[in-house]
Amino acid sequence: MELISRILDGSIPYGPEGRLGPVSAGLGAKQDDKIERLKEVPLFESCSRRQLRSVAKIARVFDVAAGTVLTRAGEPGDEFFLLLDGTARVVVSAEKHVPIRPGEFFGEMSLLDGGPRSATVVADTPIRLLVISRGHFSGLLKNVPGLTSTLLVTLSKRVRQAEERAERLGSASAGP
Repeated sequence: MELISRILDGSIPYGPEGRLGPVSAGLGAKQDDKIERLKEVPLFESCSRRQLRSVAKIARVFDVAAGTVLTRAGEPGDEFFLLLDGTARVVVSAEKHVPIRPGEFFGEMSLLDGGPRSATVVADTPIRLLVISRGHFSGLLKNVPGLTSTLLVTLSKRVRQAEERAERLGSASAGP
């Protein structure tokens, strides 16, 4: 875990084989761009501009080669990923792959609990990602007033919506 976090925060390079490499600020990693992209993520939808600015400060942009495994099912998760450019796939099973396109994200629960990944995600094309590490996010929650409360309200709302959908599906499948 620590190794992955240190690779992602830039304190350890990830190697010359074309794996993760941070993008310099002049290549699409502008704060305003990050804020605009983060606003579209449901986890951050209720955040103020100031809170989003704080999240954007800890978010790093990475270019990743096609074929790179971004997450592996069963391994602990320490990062949130927002796909900026390119395509990836979620490997649910040997037969089932779900595409991930720009604007889509994964690993949001890892920011909060560091639990094991539920699926493997692989870059199909060269991609650009916005990455937030759990360590940096934990520090942010301690230092940005109200962010924890904002996120808890958002998560609570999303759980209620999921419960309502599950209840409707259960009612529909029960039949007359």
